Amino acid sequence: MARRFGKNKSTDEAVEETPVVVTGARHQGPWDSTERTAGDDPTYIDLGHLLVKVRPGLTLQMPTDGEGDEIGSAVLVTDDAALELRAFAATRSGGLWDEVRDDLILEVERLDGQCEQVEGPYGAELHVRVPVEVEDATDAFQPSRIVGVEGPRWLLRATFLGDAGLNPSDEGILMDALRDVIVVRGDEARIPREALLLTLPDNATVISDEE
Repeated sequence: MARRFGKNKSTDEAVEETPVVVTGARHQGPWDSTERTAGDDPTYIDLGHLLVKVRPGLTLQMPTDGEGDEIGSAVLVTDDAALELRAFAATRSGGLWDEVRDDLILEVERLDGQCEQVEGPYGAELHVRVPVEVEDATDAFQPSRIVGVEGPRWLLRATFLGDAGLNPSDEGILMDALRDVIVVRGDEARIPREALLLTLPDNATVISDEE
C-alpha cells in the first residue's frame, strides 16, 4: 500500500501519514487525488485532470478531439495494443457507468457490430467488435474492451484496443497502467458526463498527422 510522509512541525522529524484505505473494486486503483498522490515519482506525467504513470514499454499519445484543439483522452501504446483513458464528471450517488454503457451498446448496434457484456474486476464491462474497412480484406473488425471505473464524482472510461481488446486479460502492463491512474476531479460544479479535458505536459512534442 502506498505511503505518504510529512514533517512534524514541532520536531521537524519525518512522520508517517495514515494512507487512505480504498475498499471495493478500486482497492488497487485507479485512485482519486484525495487517496493517492504522485509524490516525487518521475514516471508520473501530469495531464491536468489525470496523472498517468508511463512504465517502460509504454508511449503516451494525446490526440485532439474532432476539429478543435481540445484533448479529451490519453492513449498509452505498446507494440501490439493500446489503452485509451477518458474521464468524466459524475454525481456523488454514482451510476453513470450504467447509463454510458447502455448508450455504447446502442452505438455498437447502430454500427452493425457485436457487443458482449461480461463481469470484470470493476463490474460490468463491454467486449466489442465493430466492422472496419480494410483494403483487400473481408469481414474485418476492430476489437475493443471497454471498462468503466466510478470514483468520487467521476467516471474513468478505459478502452483497451488491439491485442488487449482481442484477448482481454486482467493482468499485464496496460491493466497496471489503468490501476496507476490518479484522477484529479477538482471541486468545481460540473454537469454529469462533462468531459474532464486534459492538458499537454510542458515537455510534450507535437507531431502532425500529415508527417
